[in-house]
Amino acid sequence: MARQACIYILASGHYGTLYIGVTSNILARIHQHRTCATPGFTTRHGVFRLVRFEMFDDMPSAIGREKQLKRWHRPWKINLIESDNPHWEDLAVALGFDPMRSTTRMDGP
Repeated sequence: MARQACIYILASGHYGTLYIGVTSNILARIHQHRTCATPGFTTRHGVFRLVRFEMFDDMPSAIGREKQLKRWHRPWKINLIESDNPHWEDLAVALGFDPMRSTTRMDGP
């Protein structure tokens, strides 16, 4: 997959903690999240499952969509995810990643 502007939503599990990000290289970014290459929110909360992504022609459009989604209420985000991914499947598997083994948080039970 060539470099292309993209927004993505990660979840810790079904109806779990959500994270919305933007990138120009979805494969590299998912790898960074899953290997905990950069400590932060996703590492602390075990948010590694790719549940939605949208591709864009340019980065300004992707950044605009990311900002829009971050302002949405949680139920709206859940409805968006479930409109295309009702079972919260890990979409990264179709991109060549191994399935997630667990949804254990990194900061406690």
